[in-house]
Amino acid sequence: MASVTHLSRVRSLYKRILVLHRFMPLELKALGDQYVKDEFRRNKGASPEEVKVFMVEWEKYRDTMQTQVLDAVAASGSGPDSGPGKRKQFGSELSEDQLKSFQDEQVGQLYELMLEATKPSRQFDIQDDRT
Repeated sequence: MASVTHLSRVRSLYKRILVLHRFMPLELKALGDQYVKDEFRRNKGASPEEVKVFMVEWEKYRDTMQTQVLDAVAASGSGPDSGPGKRKQFGSELSEDQLKSFQDEQVGQLYELMLEATKPSRQFDIQDDRT
């Protein structure tokens, strides 16, 4: 059984990532939120060794996103609902060594994620209902 401290740490990381996604363009936010939810759910029963790697990698992601969000907000002087035309860059390049360390299933997931994130047109137009 997982310790209360561990569960608190996982929940905190999960919530922080979802908060950071609020600063992404709507299409990427929806995609990112669903991916994070699926990954955290999928790894609930992971071994202790896998959990360590999982947490380290998602903490790196959180740190990267936090830095990019702060940089974007400082550069544009705006928050999560910035105006049209104020496109922010999110993410980072993966090295060849990082790609080689992935399992086949992970490479497949990454490829599907890339396809979804780079679709030229959306079937549905996602509207931001925040006021």
